[in-house]
Amino acid sequence: MIAPTCVLFDLDHTLTDYDHERRVQVLAQRIGFSPASVHAELFTSGLERESDLGRFDPREHARAISRRLGVTVTLDDCIVARAAAMTPDPEMIALVQELSGRATLAILTNNGLLVRDHFAAICPEFAGFFGDRVFCSAQLKLAKPDPAIFLACAERLGIAPECILFTDDKAANVDGARAAGLQGQHFRDAATLRAALVENGVLPA
Repeated sequence: MIAPTCVLFDLDHTLTDYDHERRVQVLAQRIGFSPASVHAELFTSGLERESDLGRFDPREHARAISRRLGVTVTLDDCIVARAAAMTPDPEMIALVQELSGRATLAILTNNGLLVRDHFAAICPEFAGFFGDRVFCSAQLKLAKPDPAIFLACAERLGIAPECILFTDDKAANVDGARAAGLQGQHFRDAATLRAALVENGVLPA
């Protein structure tokens, strides 16, 4: 097996814990609406899914929520709420730091352009490690686990699929990566991932 030269990470529930309800609550508090109303217009309506597929850029996304709720929702409101929902895993911060300089590091997430365009504000703990190598479904107009999204990401990175190790908490997404020719590791915790990276020759024993 080829030793990977790139580690491609999922974001939510892999690099960070993600609290969906916390995001709704923070946005609701900022705009003076009930969490139930915000959830209905953001998620139940399909608006978030449409943004994840690239049909709205971040400002259009904020304007769409504003129209649906009849109140001004700013881009900053959306950024603050998304950031509040994410808690970086300290063990994953340490692992990414250990990997830095040993492999190309990138992220592939099923998310809207808000996450890519404002990653430094949303997840500052990781921003310095990934730079502009944060890829999302909205950007690529594809979503995991479709093997095509992994091939599109590899092309953007300029790295052969077989030289990329992808890790995700969802086994189906890992299967999609393997179908595209990437190496795959189902994410369970930082220790298990580190052991796999040692076994694959990315990190020293």
